[in-house]
Amino acid sequence: MKTAAIKRFTRPALVLAFCCLAACGSDSRPTQLAGSIFGTTWSLTYREPPEGVTPAQVQSVVDGVFELVNRSMNHYDPDSVISDFNHRDVDSVLEVDWDFAYVLSAALALYKSTDGAYDVTVSALSDVWGFGPEGPTSFPTEVEIAEARERTGVVNMQWDSTTRELSKRVKGLKLDFSSLAKGYAVDLGADALTELGISHFMLEVGGEVWVQGQSPRRDEWRIAVERPDAGARGGVQAALAVTDAGIATSGDYRNFFEREGRRYSHLIDPRTGYPIQHDVVSVTVVHGSAMMADAWATALTVLGSDRAMAVAKQRGLAFFLLRRTDESLEAIASPAMAKWLVEKTP
Repeated sequence: MKTAAIKRFTRPALVLAFCCLAACGSDSRPTQLAGSIFGTTWSLTYREPPEGVTPAQVQSVVDGVFELVNRSMNHYDPDSVISDFNHRDVDSVLEVDWDFAYVLSAALALYKSTDGAYDVTVSALSDVWGFGPEGPTSFPTEVEIAEARERTGVVNMQWDSTTRELSKRVKGLKLDFSSLAKGYAVDLGADALTELGISHFMLEVGGEVWVQGQSPRRDEWRIAVERPDAGARGGVQAALAVTDAGIATSGDYRNFFEREGRRYSHLIDPRTGYPIQHDVVSVTVVHGSAMMADAWATALTVLGSDRAMAVAKQRGLAFFLLRRTDESLEAIASPAMAKWLVEKTP
């Protein structure tokens, strides 16, 4: 199975710390599996599988899901469908697979919902700012940024959802499903585990999570959201008690560089061509899809706190947002997050 990275740099989001095994009873005996995929790690904890369902069978099912997503959406794999599209010439039509079509359609819907703040064609801008596969080179000029913007924008794609035919209108346009593909793999994996008859599990890929049923403690799964203060990696900012949902976090404080006293995040606002420069530190989203939790967390972070809160509340999203103030971090939770949020540290 290929394991080329979907995303090579360290995920900037807050780490979701999993507290599921604390105080487990000795009779719970959860099974744990783990490995590497998409340039990151994955883990699965489950209990009470149906009789005859072995860990080897579970591993095989999960590996099958990862291979499907890898083959379709891993832009670091030269043989993937997305790499095929990214290297095609203008007007060259590609018929994509059903999974690719589903993820792309979700991305395009989110583009509209955020007025272009979420855009899966932002690769050219990430590259010019040094957050692409080649890494940093030099600080980009305004001309280089303008040229990169000409190679971005979903308006520069031709997409027919009925035939699943995709082409590009400008040379150099590329797709990047980094904020969707891992979550989609989690969703597919969760469906596959449910079909096996496993009702209680937590599946995580690179920080994107789905929790189902009860934890080994026989209650809701406990998820700790890390506090992002400098030098406090691993500290807990908030605790969630979640079941039957996806969880993801996006933020700006892990992957960035500084120049002349100014921080430049890896999160690029495609509407300006520049890294985000606002007060949002991170956004955690709980959603009925791990893929959409990840995508919405990214989109809300790019939007900035005021617009993010307005959009999220309008759509009833469960989010936990941290933003910078002059003196400290301010935590804001949406009404929909209240049922999951069990404590918040000062």
